[in-house]
Amino acid sequence: MSTAAFHISSLLEKMTSSDKDFRFMATSDLMSELQKDSIQLDEDSERKVVKMLLRLLEDKNGEVQNLAVKWLGVPLGAFHASLLHCLLPQLSSPRLAVRKRAVGALGHLAAACSTDLFVELADHLLDRLPGPRVPTSPTAIRTLIQCLGSVGRQAGHRLGAHLDRLVPLVEDFCNLDDDELRESCLQAFEAFLRKCPKEMGPHVPNVTSLCLQYIKHDPNYNYDSDEDEEQMETEDSEFSEQESEDEYSDDDDMSWKVRRAAAKCIAALISSRPDLLPDFHCTLAPVLIRRFKEREENVKADVFTAYIVLLRQTRPPKGWLEAMEEPTQTGSNLHMLRGQVPLVVKALQRQLKDRSVRARQGCFSLLTELAGVLPGSLAEHMPVLVSGIIFSLADRSSSSTIRMDALAFLQGLLGTEPAEAFHPHLPILLPPVMACVADPFYKIAAEALVVLQELVRALWPLHRPRMLDPEPYVGEMSAVTLARLCATDLDQEVKERAISCMGHLVGHLGDRLGDDLEPTLLLLLDRLRNEITRLPAIKALTLVAVSPLQLDLQPILAEALRILASFLRKNQRALRLATLAALDALAQSQGLSLPPSAVQAVLAELPALVNESDMHVAQLAVDFLATVTQAQPASLVEVSSPVLSELLRLLRSPLLPAGVLAAAEGFLQALVGTRPPCVDYAKLISLLTAPVYEQAVDGGPGLHKQVFHSLARCVAALSAACPQEAASTASRLVCDARSPHSSTGVKVLAFLSLAEVGQVAGPGPQRELKAVLLEALGSPSEDVRAAASYALGRVGAGSLPDFLPFLLEQIEAEPRRQYLLLHSLREALGAAQPDSLKPYAEDIWALLFQRCEGAEEGTRGVVAECIGKLVLVNPSFLLPRLRKQLAAGRPHTRSTVITAVKFLISDQPHPIDPLLKSFIAVHNKPSLVWDLLDDILPLLYQETKIRRDLIREVEMGPFKHTVDDGLDVRKAAFECMYSLLESCLGQLDICEFLNHVEDGLKDHYDIRMLTFIMLARLATLCPAPVLQRVDRLIEPLRATCTAKVKAGSVKQEFEKQDELKRSAMRAVAALLTIPEVGKSPIMADFSSQIRSNPELAALFESIQKDSASAPSTDSMELS
Repeated sequence: MSTAAFHISSLLEKMTSSDKDFRFMATSDLMSELQKDSIQLDEDSERKVVKMLLRLLEDKNGEVQNLAVKWLGVPLGAFHASLLHCLLPQLSSPRLAVRKRAVGALGHLAAACSTDLFVELADHLLDRLPGPRVPTSPTAIRTLIQCLGSVGRQAGHRLGAHLDRLVPLVEDFCNLDDDELRESCLQAFEAFLRKCPKEMGPHVPNVTSLCLQYIKHDPNYNYDSDEDEEQMETEDSEFSEQESEDEYSDDDDMSWKVRRAAAKCIAALISSRPDLLPDFHCTLAPVLIRRFKEREENVKADVFTAYIVLLRQTRPPKGWLEAMEEPTQTGSNLHMLRGQVPLVVKALQRQLKDRSVRARQGCFSLLTELAGVLPGSLAEHMPVLVSGIIFSLADRSSSSTIRMDALAFLQGLLGTEPAEAFHPHLPILLPPVMACVADPFYKIAAEALVVLQELVRALWPLHRPRMLDPEPYVGEMSAVTLARLCATDLDQEVKERAISCMGHLVGHLGDRLGDDLEPTLLLLLDRLRNEITRLPAIKALTLVAVSPLQLDLQPILAEALRILASFLRKNQRALRLATLAALDALAQSQGLSLPPSAVQAVLAELPALVNESDMHVAQLAVDFLATVTQAQPASLVEVSSPVLSELLRLLRSPLLPAGVLAAAEGFLQALVGTRPPCVDYAKLISLLTAPVYEQAVDGGPGLHKQVFHSLARCVAALSAACPQEAASTASRLVCDARSPHSSTGVKVLAFLSLAEVGQVAGPGPQRELKAVLLEALGSPSEDVRAAASYALGRVGAGSLPDFLPFLLEQIEAEPRRQYLLLHSLREALGAAQPDSLKPYAEDIWALLFQRCEGAEEGTRGVVAECIGKLVLVNPSFLLPRLRKQLAAGRPHTRSTVITAVKFLISDQPHPIDPLLKSFIAVHNKPSLVWDLLDDILPLLYQETKIRRDLIREVEMGPFKHTVDDGLDVRKAAFECMYSLLESCLGQLDICEFLNHVEDGLKDHYDIRMLTFIMLARLATLCPAPVLQRVDRLIEPLRATCTAKVKAGSVKQEFEKQDELKRSAMRAVAALLTIPEVGKSPIMADFSSQIRSNPELAALFESIQKDSASAPSTDSMELS
């Protein structure tokens, strides 16, 4: 006997031990051994293992039984047939426990066995199910239906092909007078709906009608129509006749299980079929609302859950244009939901004061969801809601959870309902909230402080007139918050919330605090000194500083500034960011009141913060400097030089973000804008341009292109701040641009600066400028040509009557410079005011469409962008004309028009949006496309197919090379599919979508890379349909992972194959995150293949590490 066989034999012996722990450990060890690839059992040993596992199904110990059930379903392929044939007879066992265990084991086995065995199992169950009128033991039918439900829950994705035979049978059994059987039938329907939504499509009407029938199935109760009371009446029915007792006992009532199963089935129905939402609002919603009166707590919770699922499905998809769109399907759903709100509130009125904590929690969850979907819809029902909130806040008899839920609900309401709705109820609402603030349990106190803060913010907003007098409330609110703020032995969360709440109180109502204001400010200062509370204290101080109440902060100002200065030296980034925001707010609000010595202490810390190691910190530091320069210019005398040198170094960074550049412009303008100026204009210009002017003439490493743009923006900002200097600056720049001795860098900077400065310099230099710019368009340096082209457009935008006709003439007269001149036109169209362009629109339109058929693709691209910008000038007039051009027969014109549409779509709302319905805008404006998808998708899917007529062979010497002219179109189609997946998922038929993804997995390298990413995304977004076809998806992934590059291939081929493998492995890793995927035999086999191949195992491990360390990418770069 081999060592392995001997070891297994000893484990089997231990599994018969009288000690339950021995049996448990031996079973666990045996299963671990059998998982090893090296173990191969003979037929006799295999039989012994299976018999022992079946014997353990009847073990006295529950843990051992559960372990046996679990291991009967593991992918031990060799045992599956034996297990199936041993388990099926157990469904007829006279013992209930054995039948239950067999049902559970078959469910696990169904998920892991081969397709042939699964078909055998399904056929066996279907053949054993008799018609409902055939006399059969009710126990046998119940067991078979329970087994189908178990298979549906564990391996429902494999049942799709059998549902047409199966569902009608289960529907018939639902009508038999057996509550336990009905429950099992409804549970089976729930599993089928969740796992096979598409295949269940034809059966949805029947299942819906059964759910509606049985969610009301309560034969032993009559619910009074006026809902004043609930009374139980026992009916003389066939049930009571069979009872030996005189009275009906609740213990024998199984109807609640039927109602619960119906509610869960309705939830599955709503979540799996979002396309039927309007029907569900008409049929399911009224019934669910009426069932809120359900007497059984467990059932009521599931009814609430089902309605919450309906609300979540009704929530409008995120996208622009909600306000501007015509009513769509989603709009009509919201309209129907709005009509249900009064019914919902009426049905929940009694439930909000139910003795059951769970019922009230369900009410709060449902109402929170409703307020989120329809903000403002609960305002008119506020008396009922406030009464329910107060009831739960005052309930000290039960656990603290319900009070926290009530507080959380109130906080949500304050965010979604108008403040006026709360005004009448504040006298009764505020006392219980303040009582919760003083509660000894820290979680309740923390939650109540947040609610109090939201109350202050919502009822007394800063930038609107006060509609409610705070006088009756401010004293109590301040006292209860101060009590929490003063206490030192508090939980950290309560301390932080108390500081934040006090910050809001002072910021919003500080003018009504009277004598309490100074002690409160001193207390905040004290919390600023404490390392644990300093961050929330800084944020509170910022709130107080930005308040329009202009509070007197003199008692704390000097000390606060010194403490804040010390924080700028700390390593904690969040602390530095919060400190800089607070300093800027204080400088803006207090200005001249700031003590100069304290300001000096802060300014001394700033030069070290103005560097590119942390751009956000640098931006806030420069913003603060600009504020201080305007408020106290004298304070900058000592630090202006070191700060300027750091800022100029920062401006030379190629990675300079737009926010930092804008802050730098503001600071430089402040420096020259004070009277007298902190730094002389000419000196600042000289310092700014020195890096370019001092550079060796066209030699050595140059500055990055982005640096020239940054410096030019700063020069323009200084000119705008000193208009009297602008003309002379422009003249000097024109001289520098014209001089033959100027280096390329000087010329580029001169033109980029002129592009900005020319608009404020007056007409003088502009006349001379035309000749200089035209001459520069012929420069040998590409950078100079590009800068001149940019300058011509920008300067032209500032003086259209003078420049635009000249520019159009040049485009006609200079075909060789057309590309650069079109770039100028593009800049002019983008920078000029739309109204000022309207007189020239016809001339520009004619000129652009003459150039749509140009041979150069780059030129056509610029023409398309110009057309897009021109249409935005007058959309209602020009967009219909653009559509007519689509019908033009010339292909280049049509291509240019389609490209132009891309430039009509911005990521912000625009007046053209409603007119764009006929064009596609999936990325930025998905709401434009939702209603058109039924027409668009078939055309899109058609473009994903390989067209043989577009594939040709090209002879390259002795070799033949295949060229696919349809590849670019297919690639664009798949990219569009990915965009739809991100923004229009709810409107897609995922099964149809997956058919085309599946085809793409076998296409060209570029297409496969796209479809691997799409498959990984689909595994996250909609795992159920992916699970249904996982066996078919694995094969192309396996083929990619195991493909070999031909010997002698070039290096690029090896790199492409490695990247393809990596992408495929990412898709495999994403598939493995679906819980049931591991049970698929084909996936289990592929996983084993990956583990046994060192190269694939290492690749898979590195991908898992990558996904663990970085968040998953939610979008794909398609540029």
